[in-house]
Amino acid sequence: MNFGQVLTAMVTPFDQNGGIDFNQTRTLINYLIANGSDGIVVAGTTGESPALSDSQKLELFRFTANIADGRVPIIAGTGSNNTRASIQLTQQAEQTGVDAIMLTTPYYNKPSQEGLYEHYKAIAHATSLPVMLYNIPGRSAVAIAPETIIRLSEINNIVSVKEASGDLDAMAEIIQKTPEDFTLYSGDDSLALPVMAIGGNGVISVAAHVLGNEMQEMATQFKQGNVQEAAVIHQTILPVMKALFKQPSPSPVKAALNMMGIHVGDAQLPMLPLTDDEKQQLRQMLPATKITEAG
Repeated sequence: MNFGQVLTAMVTPFDQNGGIDFNQTRTLINYLIANGSDGIVVAGTTGESPALSDSQKLELFRFTANIADGRVPIIAGTGSNNTRASIQLTQQAEQTGVDAIMLTTPYYNKPSQEGLYEHYKAIAHATSLPVMLYNIPGRSAVAIAPETIIRLSEINNIVSVKEASGDLDAMAEIIQKTPEDFTLYSGDDSLALPVMAIGGNGVISVAAHVLGNEMQEMATQFKQGNVQEAAVIHQTILPVMKALFKQPSPSPVKAALNMMGIHVGDAQLPMLPLTDDEKQQLRQMLPATKITEAG
């Protein structure tokens, strides 16, 4: 299933009391759709899913789907390391109007490859929604092996994978051995172009909050065969991408959005907001045209 070429892993705007700021969420959704996002992932790591209760997630899913109103696909993060809880949240998400779900690799309990297969299979069989796998060994302490992803791609509604392993050889194997309509997205902004070069569909991005149009143009140029033009865009925006990950994400991208006049608040504990010095360093890396006086 092709969700587009640049999807944004959306931050969750919070108010000063730690509640979801739905007015700013509306502003952010409309901004992303108008500035290069082909789709939006809600309540992923960038959306600070560990800081959200299930009821908050469901409210956020419903709100985002309503505001998007079919303009772009909305993918809901419903995965955890508890299979039964993931099934329950996934089934509840079906009623919110989202278009697909994303399931992170079970973290902390470190299942075997067969355990991973059965986990994903159980959730996929419990929903009618399309399923995107999310391989993120740096955060989950276990990776989904290429052969496991290939097996899972044979399940009808497992249609895609967000690959944040950084292993291009593994990604190439997955692309080669999965069905033609199974899609692979880079989970790392800086690897968006290399992943497309080996046959990936695009990127699920944090930097697209700031660089959505630029990343969309890079992907379009590459897919039109203008490889050198795409490479120049990549080289130009890479320093901004790196700046957005200089401190633990999503603190830098939230600070950048605040500077851009989209007031999404700070990251929630245990994540910390940027210090004044860190904000100043980030401000210097952002294109001047992105920063507003209000930010």
